[in-house]
Amino acid sequence: MSYILRFIKGLSPMKILLMGYCVIILCGSLLLLLPIASRVPGSTSPLDAFFTATSATCVTGLVRFDTYTHWTLFGQTVIICLIQIGGIGFMTLAVSLVSLTKRKIGLYQRVVMQESVSAPQVGGIVRMTKFIFCGTMLFEGAGAVLLSLYYCPQLGLLKGLYFSVFHSVSAFCNAGFDLMGNWEASSSMILASGNWYVNMILMALIVIGGLGFFVWSDILDSKWHFKRMSLQTKLVIIVSTVLILLGAVSIFIFELKGSAYEGRSVSDKILMSLFQSVSARTAGFNSVDLLSLTQDSQFMLICLMLVGGSTGSTAGGIKTTTLAVLVMSVISTFRKKKSIELMGRRIDEEILRKSSCIFVMYLVLSVSGAMIVSWVDGVPLLASLFETVSAIATVGLSVGISPTMSPISQIILALLMIFGRVGSITFLYAFASEKATPITKMPLEKIRVG
Repeated sequence: MSYILRFIKGLSPMKILLMGYCVIILCGSLLLLLPIASRVPGSTSPLDAFFTATSATCVTGLVRFDTYTHWTLFGQTVIICLIQIGGIGFMTLAVSLVSLTKRKIGLYQRVVMQESVSAPQVGGIVRMTKFIFCGTMLFEGAGAVLLSLYYCPQLGLLKGLYFSVFHSVSAFCNAGFDLMGNWEASSSMILASGNWYVNMILMALIVIGGLGFFVWSDILDSKWHFKRMSLQTKLVIIVSTVLILLGAVSIFIFELKGSAYEGRSVSDKILMSLFQSVSARTAGFNSVDLLSLTQDSQFMLICLMLVGGSTGSTAGGIKTTTLAVLVMSVISTFRKKKSIELMGRRIDEEILRKSSCIFVMYLVLSVSGAMIVSWVDGVPLLASLFETVSAIATVGLSVGISPTMSPISQIILALLMIFGRVGSITFLYAFASEKATPITKMPLEKIRVG
């Protein structure tokens, strides 16, 4: 045991995070393979269990089977526990539990925690961990209470409360798993597509979870005064709002000539467009059959999924601040400025390099994965790109090809989900050499680009 502890302490924080998620996925896979996890014992293969556990831990939502009709109460409980652990981060949960015992948390654990939640500094990380844990319980609890007013009259008290808690946790953690198979298998939120009450609650939970607790902490510290907020918080709020509205308006316009909204009222069309735009920010619920959407709408969803939510949140994707830095870099180039300036502040060039690295990695991996899936399974490239972006951005939206994918394609999606949940920079650093690189400067030579 002491040898194992010494081995773990010898690992970098990035490797600890990657190994931690892998261990959780392995444990979840073994639990889902148990006969009591499936309604038909023996109907779940090891690969199916691994894929489902990965999707739940990485809060993605891509599934091989309908969650309600395939898994028993035990299996569903395993899935929601994996979602909760993956959503707030296993280190957040571990530090929160340790802090309850009044035990001292060392510097090494604080550094790992910092990497886990993308904190700007080690100082105050334990207090922030408690804030994340308590905030999660508060928002998920409030969401469950509100949703119970919808589910309990239909399903009874106990089952209604269970459905409320499950969907509240899934929405806040941006997971996208649902139990709507109780009414119709693989229907997600289509049956409640015209219900403003349910949709607004789910959208609120998705947005709150996608903004991140560092943003909420800053909002509270600034007492809701926008000018007092940090540049990080301002960018997150502005970019998130623009993307949600842009996505909703675009989908609404694109579907004027489509068949997805056929026979629906204007109110329903607005709600469905708004919900789908919000959900594409890594939540994974759908209130409309995605296959019936026009290709324009599907591509818009791909773009929204790729961006995702905010750093330090339950959401995935390249993140809103990454997009903001890249856009401002383009604008600065047009204006012939040597540095990126925004809201009276200058952005460090290191941030631009990281943003470019993140964007290129996500783009290359999602496109490469899509081409392989398209070739192996013989599906259209746009459909396979939709699935791979949904996986790497930990969204969970699907155009229906995930349940019929070959084992190779399932493994590709699972690896993309792990990459997206751990984070591209953390993933790279986990395999990078830990030897210090000598600080040298090579001779400067200019090359022409463009």
